[in-house]
Amino acid sequence: MPVWVMAGVWGLVGGSALLIGAALGYFARVPQRWIAAVMAFGSGVLISALSFDLMDEAYQRGGLFSTGLGFLAGAAAFTVANWVLARHGAKHRKRSGGQQPSEVEDSGSGLAIAVGSLLDGIPESVVIGLSLLGGKGVGLVTLGAVFLSNVPEGLSSSAGMKKAGRSTGYVFGVWVAIALCCGLSSLAGYAVFRHFAPAVIAATTAVAAGAILAMLADTMIPEAFEAAHDFAGLITVAGFLCAFALSKIAG
Repeated sequence: MPVWVMAGVWGLVGGSALLIGAALGYFARVPQRWIAAVMAFGSGVLISALSFDLMDEAYQRGGLFSTGLGFLAGAAAFTVANWVLARHGAKHRKRSGGQQPSEVEDSGSGLAIAVGSLLDGIPESVVIGLSLLGGKGVGLVTLGAVFLSNVPEGLSSSAGMKKAGRSTGYVFGVWVAIALCCGLSSLAGYAVFRHFAPAVIAATTAVAAGAILAMLADTMIPEAFEAAHDFAGLITVAGFLCAFALSKIAG
């Protein structure tokens, strides 16, 4: 199978976790405190992957300047896009406790939430494709971190969508579309950048890493802290340790 096809397949695998989480959040009565705990765990997993996999890989490929510039650019780009979407009703797209507005309360918020959820998933998927550029196969730590973090993302967001009165078709239509876009983003991450210089690949990896960290701070961590604030820090550390151990075992 061509590598570019494999990139798309692995991106789809990572994105499929969003559907798993969405099904749990929509059909199962998961207490909000448990949703927050899983969100904290997923945040820790991604922070660890950023620290010991993505940023280190970017630094090894392109040095500090390319990595730092890309990291800040990714965070800035996500922040601006998130700010625009928040003004149109997508501010609480990861929240499960009833903060998401309904279409009646905020016309156009449904589209904004869908676009915002897509925005959250693209950087994670791009780095899966970029991990294949070294010719050593998919980065298992990156893939595992994305998969583990996508479950609570889908779970929390779909629970909030249900409380906001979104239809079943809307909720699962959004997550199926995003999962497919994750596959396409991973494919693009490999196909577009495979002929670029290491410094460009490093900067792109860092851009994705910066966007992911900004997403964590803006969307996932607030949800985790709101309902599980007494234990959010400990649970986040447990997620961090899990991904760190995975990186050492895979390495």
